[in-house]
Amino acid sequence: MLRLFCLFTLLFVASAQAEVRVLTSIKPLQLIAAAVQDGIGSPDVLLPSGASPHHYALRPSDVRRVRDADLLYWIGPDMEAFLPRVLSSRDKPQVAVQDLPGMTLRHFGDSHSHDDHDHDHDHDHDHDHEHEPAGNDLGHDHDHRPGSLDAHLWLAADNAKVIAARMAADLAKLDAANAARYAANLQAFEARLDALDGRIRPQLAALQGKPYFVFHEAFDYFEAAYGLKHAGVFSVLTEVQPGARHVAAMRKTLQQAGPSCVFSEPPLRPRLAETLSAGLPVKLAELDALGGALPVDATGYEQLLENLAGGLSECLNSL
Repeated sequence: MLRLFCLFTLLFVASAQAEVRVLTSIKPLQLIAAAVQDGIGSPDVLLPSGASPHHYALRPSDVRRVRDADLLYWIGPDMEAFLPRVLSSRDKPQVAVQDLPGMTLRHFGDSHSHDDHDHDHDHDHDHDHEHEPAGNDLGHDHDHRPGSLDAHLWLAADNAKVIAARMAADLAKLDAANAARYAANLQAFEARLDALDGRIRPQLAALQGKPYFVFHEAFDYFEAAYGLKHAGVFSVLTEVQPGARHVAAMRKTLQQAGPSCVFSEPPLRPRLAETLSAGLPVKLAELDALGGALPVDATGYEQLLENLAGGLSECLNSL
């Protein structure tokens, strides 16, 4: 009986050691972590579905989760401006993935990407889905100022590979018994992303040149990977109806574009969408940059990218 008790004790200790608590700031990072931890553990996420990573207010329970997690991953101060203060008192590993070597970073207003890290962190601007009217310049969001870092970096599959590799290395250090499994999961994740690219690249190549507009400049990394470019950004406050002159200017832009798609992001569609599109050959659709409704499993991240490709294809091919 004593021998059996000792065996159970050893098994309990081993399983307790293997349970590495991973916390990510946003759902896309949780989906990447889920691929790396597949069959070993389940990552947690800080922000609830539908919450903006730009303006989230931490609750006391959130602060405890930030403090207690063994590993914490976030985009960086250009995205989650609410996190640096609470992270300053954390004594366990934390990774701002925007600073990882090998990441391809874009800046608003740039036509090309950067793979260096000599960018300035502009912490005083907001990126939420709700912006001031952007005037007649529909090139980029009012608050996504030219030169500031585009922090929606998870929408490039190559960046997801870099993030996953760091997660696998960190997990292997804390849970050496499962190091081989983390490495195998990483290799499988990379292979699935390569296969996904092979599937959606021809699908998206057929969409080049078809006009579409967005309400939030969140998709540049994905667009750049597949040769797409939105025709403009309708950047507005959802609570405040813009003036008649501004609405007329935006409608004129849509009229000149001809048949086109206008994409909003769940969970809310700006009320202005219907006003702008009324009587025009415009189709309204959604693109979800955060994957809010996706299950947290090994293939969730690929599904996020596949859904973007599918959403673009479905609307633009129907024009």
